[in-house]
Amino acid sequence: MDLRLSGNTEPMQDVLGEEAARGLGRLCERPVRDAILSAPPHPGLERIEARFAGNAYDLHRHDTYAIGVTLHGVQTFWYRGERRHSMPGNIIAIHPDEIHDGAAGTDDGLRYRMLYLQPALALESLGRRQDALPFVANPVIADPALYGALAAVLGNLEDHLDELLVDDVVSQLTQGLARHAGQPVRSLDAPAMRQTQLAREYLEEHALRLVRSDELEAVSGLDRYALSRHFRRLYATSPHRFLLMRRLQRARELIMKGESLAGIAMETGFADQSHLNRQFKKAFGVTPGRWAALTGVEL
Repeated sequence: MDLRLSGNTEPMQDVLGEEAARGLGRLCERPVRDAILSAPPHPGLERIEARFAGNAYDLHRHDTYAIGVTLHGVQTFWYRGERRHSMPGNIIAIHPDEIHDGAAGTDDGLRYRMLYLQPALALESLGRRQDALPFVANPVIADPALYGALAAVLGNLEDHLDELLVDDVVSQLTQGLARHAGQPVRSLDAPAMRQTQLAREYLEEHALRLVRSDELEAVSGLDRYALSRHFRRLYATSPHRFLLMRRLQRARELIMKGESLAGIAMETGFADQSHLNRQFKKAFGVTPGRWAALTGVEL
């Protein structure tokens, strides 16, 4: 999908590219004019990039969480009786229905990316009652774990979001909000460990195709967000990442057999060879072609 900034004739560049996995803070381009870029929609989520010089928004309020990252400049906003300031690399977390405005704090302009999260989705992820919706008193946060979760969904706004990736990111974000709100996190018991293991076994058996969240829910007996939390605790990765790495390992095996990269991409469930190349390099630090050359294989 070719996303364009309003009034711009050139496609929006992937300003973060493969650096997104290491964070969003490398972007330093000064905004040249006011603009908003919207990403493809996903149920319960909205993603944007905004660029402003001067005032951006008058006082208003959302019925969603607004969780994002300042990329360039100083992001300033009025929130709960105080003027707040967010620097590049800071996370902003605005609670639903809280009045705020927004502006660039200096003449250098402002650039940021934001995720709008429906409260119902946050509550479903936490498995809590409505009166326990996490409230973070300080809306400007420095948190590497939350930063990494946001990078996974804000790194490239042209991408449609994979369902398993969304499950994991929503789980990480809501757990992070709960942590900053001082709410306790539930412990993992023995039955949940077994249920999580069943999901892992299912992913291994079906690694070369798209696995949907409802499949894992049916196999494990856990809801998708509880499963994502437990999976990370047990295996130090998400179901989405675990499945991706099984595909990439299979791709390496096929490379060793000298199969074509286009054929490997198709067999291992990637959209095309370019998609395989990007994911392979993120995982292993080299392209598939370079891997083949290093291992003495001719493709």
